[in-house]
Amino acid sequence: MTDEMRAWICVTCGTQFTPLPSPPDACPICADERQYVGHGGQRWTTLEDLRRTHRNAWQRLEPGLMGIGTEPRFAIGQRALLVRTPAGNILWDCIALLDDATIDIIRALGGLRAIAISHPHYYTTMVEWARAFDAPVLLHAADREWVMRPDERIEFWDGETRDLGGGATLIRCGGHFAGGTVLHWADGADGRGALLTGDIIQVVPDRRWVSFLRSYPNLIPLDAASVRRVAAVVEPYAFDRIYGAWWDMHVMEDARNAVARSAARYVAALEGGADAAP
Repeated sequence: MTDEMRAWICVTCGTQFTPLPSPPDACPICADERQYVGHGGQRWTTLEDLRRTHRNAWQRLEPGLMGIGTEPRFAIGQRALLVRTPAGNILWDCIALLDDATIDIIRALGGLRAIAISHPHYYTTMVEWARAFDAPVLLHAADREWVMRPDERIEFWDGETRDLGGGATLIRCGGHFAGGTVLHWADGADGRGALLTGDIIQVVPDRRWVSFLRSYPNLIPLDAASVRRVAAVVEPYAFDRIYGAWWDMHVMEDARNAVARSAARYVAALEGGADAAP
């Protein structure tokens, strides 16, 4: 307990909360069936404490795309993506650790024009990032209830797509969360197009395929209609590559077909059993 106001961060999911003198009783994001409370119970940290024990690593994934991930692994363990477009840099998804080195590198690369996040499990310290780079955070309005630290820089968008300029488009897929979003990057994969999916479309170990779940840690499937919708809303876009939420979880070629055949296999398994899948 402390009298100091601190922006507490959930250790299990990395979500930062509005500053309070003591931690919240629980993290609603982890209490939801799509996530979980760690075996040791609800635990909290702060950005200041995280900066003392962790650092961010960078990897160039292709021209115009950089990965940013925290070492050692923290919370869910996803990595963010820095997309460089003619209209300015976009941070796709977010990680909890924001340190001075990361701020210096991103500023040297031109700062951020916007931050866009696929779903609430990756909201993390989005307000810290927005303030550091004076950038809006673009979240789909369908997931408004999951924002644990409201801020004037958070901008909720409605509808099915949002054009960010520079060949970048947000697409609402739903599925894992009602506002689940992917980012289409037209210039990715040498102009063949890339889809940045978080785990709205999940890259699996057999990277010829992807999958779709309501809950990944608790293995709750999506219904057939939701899977069909995810596949249908990305079908009009050209993309040969998918970048998922973790290091090396990528579909490097034929990604558009991978989504279509994966959705068909998933629906067949739901409706007719595994033997009916293609």
